[in-house]
Amino acid sequence: MEVENRFITIKASIDGFPQLSDFEVKTETLSLSFGVGNKQVVLVKNLYVSIDPYQLNRMKSQSSSQTVLSFASPIIPGEAIDTYGVGRVVESDKPDFQKGDLVVGLLSWGEYTIVKEGTILNKLDPMGLPLPHHVGTLGVSGLTAYGGFFEVCKPKKGETVFVSAASGSVGCLVGQYAKLFGCYVVGCAGSQKKVDFLKEELGFDDAFNYKEETDLKSALKRYFPGGIDIYFDNVGGEMLEAAVANMNTFGRVAVCGVISEYTGNGKRAAPNMLDVLYKSITIQGFLVRNYMKLYTDFFSTTMEHLQTGKMKAPTDISWGLESVPSAFIGLFLGDNVGKKIVQIADE
Repeated sequence: MEVENRFITIKASIDGFPQLSDFEVKTETLSLSFGVGNKQVVLVKNLYVSIDPYQLNRMKSQSSSQTVLSFASPIIPGEAIDTYGVGRVVESDKPDFQKGDLVVGLLSWGEYTIVKEGTILNKLDPMGLPLPHHVGTLGVSGLTAYGGFFEVCKPKKGETVFVSAASGSVGCLVGQYAKLFGCYVVGCAGSQKKVDFLKEELGFDDAFNYKEETDLKSALKRYFPGGIDIYFDNVGGEMLEAAVANMNTFGRVAVCGVISEYTGNGKRAAPNMLDVLYKSITIQGFLVRNYMKLYTDFFSTTMEHLQTGKMKAPTDISWGLESVPSAFIGLFLGDNVGKKIVQIADE
């Protein structure tokens, strides 16, 4: 079986702020090979695909992340860009997957994906929840939030928690986990609409618009007069510097992302290392792959929270393959509320 596949790619490496002109739609013919020794095992029609800021590091001509991890390897101009997503099997050379099966795993920014042997792909039972939930809240974003908060931050009930980029795909989940655990949670975001969303929809104890603050250290002192026990960092730069200045002794910082530095336009800043030393503060970077062992606990806990209404799964969905570049660029403009997803085709 052959299918015409349209996919999004980059024209050349991107070393600054991404522009629509950096991307293009290309077309190829895909057909699944069969037989002994075949490494192309499943042809999938993509339904929902994830849009993530870390992809920009893969698009650069050089980034330290490209040399450390296989899933962060450089994106080659002209080739399809892989990403997490949900799709439906069109054809299979593997008995585990049958035509029509819903699947979740590593797909692509395209209409179809040929999934090779060894690539992450699992049959999906939606369990009564919308398919986009399995891309974000029950997918990589959710496990990142769960592992980062419970394993890196090691929370105690009653502790104070600060979450930056709190209306983003990971931050909005961290705040909810922290509240359900019994912590006092404050988030920051880039608009009053997002601030209201955090407090009124997600149950944050408080939130503020960082763009309206002229002094981040003073702002955090105002929101945390007793100091910060846990900082879940999605931003880096000046926000990290300000948070560490307000940390309590034995405070923990989970470095999940540094979106302020991805485009190269953000002001570089670093925490006061005397604070880190004399307050015995722990600062730890982490990746979702570090906590795959938690997947079963994460999935069952989060599924229960969603089914009982204790947690919400904020999603920001665009329609159509052509919307992928603008959706991606929008991440760096702060356009999204919750997990950014593009729906490629009807379910």
